[in-house]
Amino acid sequence: MNRFIAWLPDRIDRRVRVAAWLSFLAQTIIIATGGAVRLTGSGLGCPTWPLCTEDSLVSTPEMGIHGVIEFGNRLMTGVVGIVALLVLLSIWRLRRERRDLWRLALVVVLGIVAQAVVGGITVWTGLNPFIVGFHYVASLLLVCVTAAYLVRLRTVPGPRVLAVPTWYARLAYASTVVLAVSIVFGVLTTASGPHSGDVDAGRTGYNAELLEHIHAWPGYALLVLTVALVIAARRRGLPVLGWSMVLLAVELVQIAVGLYQARNGLPPLLVGIHMVLAALMAATMTAFLLRMTEPAPAVAAATDAELAASAR
Repeated sequence: MNRFIAWLPDRIDRRVRVAAWLSFLAQTIIIATGGAVRLTGSGLGCPTWPLCTEDSLVSTPEMGIHGVIEFGNRLMTGVVGIVALLVLLSIWRLRRERRDLWRLALVVVLGIVAQAVVGGITVWTGLNPFIVGFHYVASLLLVCVTAAYLVRLRTVPGPRVLAVPTWYARLAYASTVVLAVSIVFGVLTTASGPHSGDVDAGRTGYNAELLEHIHAWPGYALLVLTVALVIAARRRGLPVLGWSMVLLAVELVQIAVGLYQARNGLPPLLVGIHMVLAALMAATMTAFLLRMTEPAPAVAAATDAELAASAR
């Protein structure tokens, strides 16, 4: 055991970074596989939980393709959990020095456990649309946490201060609220639309067409706000210019996909892409917000001194 602990990283090296990227990718992929479950009508492919059937842990041939798809998504939960534990192990020796990373890694592990329980409740309630929507939002938040972890890997620990004007930060936070509103109404729209996950699953009863328009309004408002953020960052030479442009690019793609799917009868594949893009957009926003800060002057000076000493 001592030999194993000694083998674990004692600094942010390639092993730590690879584990972090695998965690981010796994959290994104499970949104895609979860979307596939619902969009193919496989939500009750495994009608019980935690077993797939009352007598079998895995799907059986009699359950057909729906059982395979649903059980595959359950297997993906195990993959996500294993990767999250690898991230936790990768910073075990750094848990005191980098408490920020340790806490984020713990949030992901605990979130995965909670998500497994929510997934079980989803099955027990016959794919209640509100619980299904909550399940998706929770997955999206875990994508954001893994994105925050990736950003924090490349930053100096310690107190941080704003690297942008206060008014710019407020505009960015307002954009985040608008994004959240758009995502919530997007979830409600999907919960009221045709892709229920199973022919017998209930719907919210809300007007899906009306919700579709309400979902689009904050999306367009977010686009306008992001354009303002990009222009301001470029004119002021702010350090977040790159991330603001990435955010704008993701939004443009998301809007294009949203418009196409709405005008072409909601093709399942495009709905799934729209779901994944929403998670990536939220992750990009997370990175953008975190990049608005920089180490406090005292921390930056100490870091420069350490680098100078190591150079000698």
